[in-house]
Amino acid sequence: MINPPVAAPKPKALVSPFGTRTDNYYWLNQPQDPEVLDYLRAENAYFEQQMAPVKDLQEALFQEIKSRIQEQDESVPYRENGYYYYVRYEEGGEYPIYCRKPGSLSAPEQVLLNANELAAGHAYYQIGGFEVSDDNAVLAYSEDTVSRRLYTLRFRNLVTGEQYPEQIPNTSGNAVWATDNQTVFYTKKDEATLLDYQVYRHTLGTDPALDVLVYEETDNTFYTGVSRSKSREYIFLHMGSTMSAEVRYLPAATPTAEPRVFLAREDDHLYEVEHFGPDFYVLSNAGAPNFRLLKTPVADTAKANWQEVIPHRADVFLENMELFRDYLVLGERQEGLLRLRVIRWQDGAEHYLNFGEPTYTAFIGINPEFDTPVLRYGYSSLTTPTSTYDYDMATRTKTLLKEQAVLGSFRKEDYVTERAYAPATDGTLIPLSIVYRRGFQKDGSAPLLQYAYGSYGLSMDAAFSSARLSLLDRGFAYVICHIRGGQELGRQWYEDGKKLKKMNTFTDFTDCSRFLIEQGYTAPDRLFAMGGSAGGLLMGAVVNLHPEYYRGVVAAVPFVDVVTTMLDDTIPLTTGEYDEWGNPNQREFYNYMLSYSPYDQVRAQAYPNMLVTTGLHDSQVQYIEPAKWVAKLRTLKTDQNLLLLHTDMDAGHGGASGRFKSIHDVARQYAFLLLLLGRPA
Repeated sequence: MINPPVAAPKPKALVSPFGTRTDNYYWLNQPQDPEVLDYLRAENAYFEQQMAPVKDLQEALFQEIKSRIQEQDESVPYRENGYYYYVRYEEGGEYPIYCRKPGSLSAPEQVLLNANELAAGHAYYQIGGFEVSDDNAVLAYSEDTVSRRLYTLRFRNLVTGEQYPEQIPNTSGNAVWATDNQTVFYTKKDEATLLDYQVYRHTLGTDPALDVLVYEETDNTFYTGVSRSKSREYIFLHMGSTMSAEVRYLPAATPTAEPRVFLAREDDHLYEVEHFGPDFYVLSNAGAPNFRLLKTPVADTAKANWQEVIPHRADVFLENMELFRDYLVLGERQEGLLRLRVIRWQDGAEHYLNFGEPTYTAFIGINPEFDTPVLRYGYSSLTTPTSTYDYDMATRTKTLLKEQAVLGSFRKEDYVTERAYAPATDGTLIPLSIVYRRGFQKDGSAPLLQYAYGSYGLSMDAAFSSARLSLLDRGFAYVICHIRGGQELGRQWYEDGKKLKKMNTFTDFTDCSRFLIEQGYTAPDRLFAMGGSAGGLLMGAVVNLHPEYYRGVVAAVPFVDVVTTMLDDTIPLTTGEYDEWGNPNQREFYNYMLSYSPYDQVRAQAYPNMLVTTGLHDSQVQYIEPAKWVAKLRTLKTDQNLLLLHTDMDAGHGGASGRFKSIHDVARQYAFLLLLLGRPA
């Protein structure tokens, strides 16, 4: 029997303008220190020892989840610039193979990249950007072999198969071609903070040391990116923070031109730009919290020339758009559900696609071509595997091209999905998406896994998971709580769950827990909670607020040391987060963050059983946060419940790479839940 690891307390005074905090575990912030690595390995050994009773179950879960995957598989091809592009997997292959066919799906296949070959010798491998030149002859792609999301940009001749000699490190991963087939624009990252802050211009076949700096962002609360318009006529430089945006543009045919400012950044103004014919189309939230669509002549982008195309609506959030020659397609949210709206340019005739389920997700797919009446879109629900459709906007007919195969005995009719609303303490109704296997009894006897995220305006839509069937088939219900901090119910839903209203995110989740218990979906000794990253912050907050609600909690790569991280602008991505959490160099935000920061609020009380996961190379939430949190919890918690820390010594924020390796992460989490229920099989 291994005793729980104990990290030696080494008090360090953390001085800030508004007070001094003592951190006993700050010393763990040394990833090369043998003492730190020994501690993480000791925690991993303790994890393995405590999970030993379900070791066989964990392997069985892995095999069970893997067995539902159609190993030899390929995506639905899409047509772009005369070629059909798709990704396929081979049996036993961890990584995708990127392919294309010229002119027709019956043409011979051309393999552009085989990530299985490229990943050989690497514990982690990820393809980032993937962009083909206009003459279809050269591929720009990027790869990450560490999991820090610092991508190396490379080039391959698609005619000869030869690699170009240049390699450009520390990029964001994407590359954008100019029309000359020689010039590439890319974004460079700061190696320490990981902020995308520079846009460079590279000439194919030349030394990257000669690359030209096109733009450098000096405000470290802004991220920088580069893209190309659907029309292929313009290159866009994007500068954005949580609350403000700026776009610059230049003709793709004139790559050495100086980028022009579309509209200078303004406080509390977010906008996106697309090009169509003589106009730029603009999604803007200026005077329109839920966004509206406008257009302006290419010749003059001043705000005075903006003409409204789609007005603002208080009850509908305008999320995105897709432009075609004859149609405009809008992605909208109403009452938390995504809708696809089709409008004909000629006469304004419009309609919505009908999906027929109470909770689902639908999204605009890959549509690179203008001159087509066919919309490619995706659909999924808690009971329907991810499906790809072509929709003829003229005839209003849809064609199912592919529903993701789920091998084994799966039948969607065996599962039930619901939409419910939980009352928050302040009276706000929080939408819930619920799924369970048919025959589920709402008498409090069933286990339930409750999930949420609730930050950055990211909406957690009701999508299918074949892995989740392993819980549903064992009697679990699964619930997504669409709490404030996401954007499911429009921009205000996000505003009401950030900065000085962040506590709404946490209390919404616990109010949902109380509702689920009161309605008989589960009971406190069978209720489990899960969240990752900012959702891990959520887990840290709720176990401080209402530990009595939960039998067990999984906190994946959790952001739990909020105050320390946000006070340190040398930590990756910190400064870009001020619009989300506030700037703790201001007293009001410092005090508020301190009031909920899970690490700071750990106290002597009983906590649920907890599994905390991290990756040594995490680029978003440094491993130090979960490691410190667990160390502090071990010294203060008053219960005998399990507290486990698992560190992937080879991975980062997204966990293991590869489609099968990542299943081990899921199997580990599910085995933990079943261990707590006393179910070794």
